Amino acid sequence: MEKTPHIGHVIKSTLKLQGRTVTWFAAQLSCDRTNAYKIFTKESIDTKLLMKISEVLNVDFFAYLSECLK
Repeated sequence: MEKTPHIGHVIKSTLKLQGRTVTWFAAQLSCDRTNAYKIFTKESIDTKLLMKISEVLNVDFFAYLSECLK
């Protein structure tokens, strides 16, 4: 089985590709910038939070992770 990608890095890269700021991201998640930066360090993430992030960035991170299983 292939190594699971570091989801925090994937989220950070997606945010950068979309040209969004960490301040914007934190506001969308109703958290402060410090907590947003902590998300980027996570290798794994709670599904409820990942659902919210998927909605905010309009990216299905669950599908992305599922693709890594193939």
